[in-house]
Amino acid sequence: MNKNAPVTELLAAWRSGDEQALQQLTPVIYNSLRRLSAKHLSGEKNLSIQATELVHEAYLNLIDVEIDWQNRAHFFAVASRLIRRMLIDRARAKQRQKRGGEFKQVDTDIERLAADTPEKELLDLHYALEQLNSKDPRKSEVLELHFFGGLTYKEIATVLDISEATVDRDLRFAKAWIYSEIHQTE
Repeated sequence: MNKNAPVTELLAAWRSGDEQALQQLTPVIYNSLRRLSAKHLSGEKNLSIQATELVHEAYLNLIDVEIDWQNRAHFFAVASRLIRRMLIDRARAKQRQKRGGEFKQVDTDIERLAADTPEKELLDLHYALEQLNSKDPRKSEVLELHFFGGLTYKEIATVLDISEATVDRDLRFAKAWIYSEIHQTE
């Protein structure tokens, strides 16, 4: 039996109203989301959120969403987008707080203004992904699913209905494009 089949079956049963399926699915989903969240937060020291808190917030949002889950990869693709949005929202909020909320702050310390913070790097990635999405949505989605979702090439290929070779090409292009976009503004 396919190792992903039980998760897919539990997702379908849960969506059909089987509460026991949700109870069986919860540890599998939770542990996978915990690893995914820890991976994304490993380099982010200033976001003031722990992986456990991020997982709880993501989990609460995911159990209430009305989606016809196609398979495990589809579930984690949606979860990865949700986690990305949550991290971006936190980074934006933190930058707003640093700058006095709605009040405009005038700072004359040029060196401090030029310093990159982890929030800025995350927001730069977000804006570059948005630009890539406007030019080539599939390449943007491949990068998002791999980077934020932790999906394998095979899982991405399944979700997007493309070959693994196309996933590899798209991912290499997207990484180079994002790197170029982020570093051209420096």
